[in-house]
Amino acid sequence: MKLKQYLLMAVTAVAAMFVQAGELPADSVLRRYAAQMLMVGFRGDQVSDTSDAARYVRDLKVGAIILFDVDLTGSATIGSRNVTSKQQLMRLTRQLRQWADYPLLIALDQEGGRVARLKPQYGFQPTVSAEHLGQLNNQDSTRFYARRIATEMSQAGVNVNLAPVVDVHNPASPALGKLHRCFASDPATIARHAGWFIDEHHRQGVLCTLKHFPGHGSATGDSHWGFVDVTSTWDEHELQPFKMLIDNGRADMIMTAHIMNRNLDPELPATLSHNVLTTLLRERLGFEGVVVTDDLYMQGIIDNYSVENAIVMAINAGADMLCVGNNISTGFEADRPQRLVQLIVEAVKDGRIPFARLQQSHDRIARLQSRLR
Repeated sequence: MKLKQYLLMAVTAVAAMFVQAGELPADSVLRRYAAQMLMVGFRGDQVSDTSDAARYVRDLKVGAIILFDVDLTGSATIGSRNVTSKQQLMRLTRQLRQWADYPLLIALDQEGGRVARLKPQYGFQPTVSAEHLGQLNNQDSTRFYARRIATEMSQAGVNVNLAPVVDVHNPASPALGKLHRCFASDPATIARHAGWFIDEHHRQGVLCTLKHFPGHGSATGDSHWGFVDVTSTWDEHELQPFKMLIDNGRADMIMTAHIMNRNLDPELPATLSHNVLTTLLRERLGFEGVVVTDDLYMQGIIDNYSVENAIVMAINAGADMLCVGNNISTGFEADRPQRLVQLIVEAVKDGRIPFARLQQSHDRIARLQSRLR
């Protein structure tokens, strides 16, 4: 057994004893568990022992890092964030792993087409959109492009793809259909192509993320920029691709959508809803893996909830990892991950989040991390 995995199991076993005794472990354990729930981003295509990245991984021990190629909080030009070339990215991820005394998840969005962080400008192979592959509807084509994506990710040291999109295609959707991010409008076709995509990633040791639960494809708004309500446009068949992929064991992670769907919860958006993340996704659809939120600083959340309340609600709803990319309109804050860890610790200590909820998420994250090569 790898030393990192053994240490992780030892920490988990100790914390489990506190759960059984109905007590809280030491603050150091609470901080470790809280940090493992974060997927965070940082600025820069190079890192050093004094960089934000070192503080997040080596000192704070966050569960996951998310990488971008464009810094939307700065110049917003190609190559202004974490990716400028193949060799540069290999060096970056190698250093991140060296700082981690645990299996670190290193993620980025490489859907293909318009959403691709590894671009030809940096020396990576061209990609095609999910919509293009769905229109071809050819297994060999989908596997070919998925294999090429996964191989380049693996070679660069990236072990999680925040893809595929399994939302149902609606050409009027500004965040999805208009950007050609969906395979098809037929759930079975979506599930087939997504399954082929995931298979090729698994062969290269790369984990995948289904998004955006419980279905964002029918939305006529974009939750990056504000409140989105799909109550009148959503249909239950949008759950089918998720269900099919869960049933055949291809769902590593599932990402939430910041959408209001009063069919499923009359009061809360999906990311913050126990009805959606636990009753529906866990109990009805049977998903036992890691649930990761879309970025909690998107306007669809922070326009309506304080960050503190949103984090407490998301964890209690059933979210295991909290995405805080530090790369959207709300700006970059270097100490944001540290503040969020402390926020979670305090919420556990004052009873707003049960420690058992952290233990549950920690176990799921540890199982996912144990699958890394």
